Amino acid sequence: MDIIKVSSKSISQKVAGSIANSFREGAKEVEIQTVGAGAVNQAIKAISIARGFVAPLGLNLICTPAFYDVIIDGKEKTAIRLIVEAK
Repeated sequence: MDIIKVSSKSISQKVAGSIANSFREGAKEVEIQTVGAGAVNQAIKAISIARGFVAPLGLNLICTPAFYDVIIDGKEKTAIRLIVEAK
């Protein structure tokens, strides 16, 4: 499974391209890891854009959010993972 890390400075169009390419290459699902509100915002925009990229292939993207604990700079933080599936 592909994991894409998104920050608040990520460019949503580029992230969308990565998501779409994963599904074009046959991935069944992609996980997007975010920490912070800005990162979640960029990730949601990217998923919305990616839906348009894969629509001509007959795919619809479904997103399920989940909490996930990560260690960043030696500190435990709560991340949000967005599990994206193609239906």
